[in-house]
Amino acid sequence: MRAAVRFAAGVITGVLILLVLGAAQAQAAGYRYWSFWRWSDGGWAYQQQGPAVHVPADGAVDGWRFAVSPDGGQDAARPRAPEDFAALCAGTPAEAGRKRVAVVLDFGAAADAPGGESPPEPRTACAVVAPRASSAEVLATVAPPLRYDTNGLLCAIAGYPRGGCADQLGAAGAPQEGERPAQSASAARTSPSGPVLGVGAGLALVVALGAGAAWQAHRRR
Repeated sequence: MRAAVRFAAGVITGVLILLVLGAAQAQAAGYRYWSFWRWSDGGWAYQQQGPAVHVPADGAVDGWRFAVSPDGGQDAARPRAPEDFAALCAGTPAEAGRKRVAVVLDFGAAADAPGGESPPEPRTACAVVAPRASSAEVLATVAPPLRYDTNGLLCAIAGYPRGGCADQLGAAGAPQEGERPAQSASAARTSPSGPVLGVGAGLALVVALGAGAAWQAHRRR
């Protein structure tokens, strides 16, 4: 009985340590990168496809925001300009056999800028491109130069920032080595492998383990 209790206590302690470490890592992790959005139903929606894969329709609005954000998804910082296609492309006439795509570029706040750099002012554009042009091709038309890393991750728009690429930042805001965001402005979607255990699920597991240990101990009396 004592061995079973000691074993259960060890397992519970190990799970609690993992939960604490996981929570601390989640709070500390942040990434400085360009997130990709689309204007939909009067608001910004996180784009689930990379710009080299996504083909915007005629009349679409692509949005880009540079900021320190969590690991992708809806928690990333949105473009701050609420814009729609009619407003952005009003001065750009339609052309036969071409499509128009509006683009919103938000270079972010000074607090999110890499050391020694200042973010340019936000700007908008209306691209006139081929019907099958991807969002990456749209962006290259209106905001060169673009900078990519060897894995096809979009690192800079209109030359900003000059260096770095989806840098992971520690709690103090300093860049550190680590994985890239699961979904940022990459040519193809990537996601970290392995399960993620939430704090609530972890606590439920601890309770279940404790109950199991008590039942085993009762059986062996």
